[in-house]
This record gives sequence, structure tokens and C-alpha cells, in this order.
Amino acid sequence: MAAPTPPSHHSAGRPNHLLVVDDEPTVRELLRTALRYAGFDVEAAATGREALDLAARRTPDLVLLDVMLPDMDGFEVIRRLRAQPRSPLPGQGGDVPVLFVTARDDRQDRLHGLRLGGDDYVTKPFDLEELIARIHAVLRRTRGEQPARLAVGDLVLEPESHHVTRAGRTVRLSPTEFRLLHFLVANAGRTMTKNQILRSVWEYDFGGDPSIVDTYISYLRRKVDTGEPKLVHTVRGVGYVIREPRP
Repeated sequence: MAAPTPPSHHSAGRPNHLLVVDDEPTVRELLRTALRYAGFDVEAAATGREALDLAARRTPDLVLLDVMLPDMDGFEVIRRLRAQPRSPLPGQGGDVPVLFVTARDDRQDRLHGLRLGGDDYVTKPFDLEELIARIHAVLRRTRGEQPARLAVGDLVLEPESHHVTRAGRTVRLSPTEFRLLHFLVANAGRTMTKNQILRSVWEYDFGGDPSIVDTYISYLRRKVDTGEPKLVHTVRGVGYVIREPRP
């Protein structure tokens, strides 16, 4: 396994602050050492309660979260994180990005973690280079600069505040759901392939699982397209498009 190259990505002139949550001392120390070498500021917790206490004292830029913990599972940890008051800034309070790092590789566990608001899901054993690339991808898509207000039909996005409304009704989205919706709205009327979406939304430059796109499209439809007219459309064999209602 190659040693990770120290990156230059910082947030507001300081290293990004990561919280590693894993009850295995060997894994916890490996991640703490590797991520510090990669330029991150790292805290670590062995239990869900310890993780929630650390996050309450200092909001992390990203949480790496194991599912199997001794006091509560990682799914309960993310539920409690997401229940915290939300900040107007993306990636803070209840919007803090969460990347699951776990031996639980069942597809249902993965989907459950994503439905609860997880931004990515990595199974053990993992490659450190790939894990660090995914960390940077999540940080970029939840911290990137955004343009002004965007709209398609009665759907309105305000990227700076991450506020979304449909027909005047507030739509609450996870950071990744918002990023996906923003990408589709910014390209309204154009059919985007799954690979284009993976590259632009998940920012994987090493490839990714296209099924995650289908999963998140279904999440968006449940939140954005609850009524008529539908805005998110499948172009069979090609990808997805968001477009103005047709007469």
C-alpha cells in the first residue's frame, strides 16, 4: 500500500478537521496517523457517545464513522448528528458530512447508511489512497463555492444557504442530495450520463459505483417530485435530466 501524498487542501486557511470513529484500536491509530500525514487535523473516538461529545465541542469538517460500535451503532450516531441544529453554512451542525468506513458490506446496510444522510460508504479492508481521495471528494462537494439562485419551474435553489423550495414549500436535503440536485438544475434541459454525474457530483477521478446515482435520484424524487408536474426524468439507456414542465 503506497503512502499517501500530503495534499494542500485546507479549509479557510486551516487543515480540515476530521473525526474518526472506530472501536478497533489498530484501525483507529492507522487512520489517525495516515490522515495526519495527509495534512488533516484528526481527533478519534472509540464509541458513539464519545464521538457525539467531541462533535458537540468542536464541529468536524467530516466524520469517518464505523457502523459497529460498542454502545450504539453508527446508524444511531448519524441520526443524532443529523438531529443537531443546522448551521446556515454547509457542512456544519446537522449538515456535517459523514463517510462510513466499516466491515458491514451488505448492500442493505450501505443503502441504509446513505438514506440516513451518509455522503459515502467505504468497506473494510480499504485502500488508503482511495479513502483519502473520497474524503477530498466529499469535502469539495460540500464546501465548494456556489453561484447565485437557480430555478427550474417552481423549484428554486439558493446554493449559498443550501435552501431549496418547491412551489414555495421548503425541501430538506442532505449535502449530497443537494449537490446532485444543484448539478442537474445547473444543466437543466441537458441529459447527464451516470458517469458525468459521478465525476461532477461525487468527484471520483478513480471511478465509482454507478448504482449510487440511481439511489440518490430516487431520494430526490421522493423529496422534490412529490406532486405534479414531475421535473426529474430518466432518459432510458442514457441518464437523467431535469427540465421545465412541458405544456
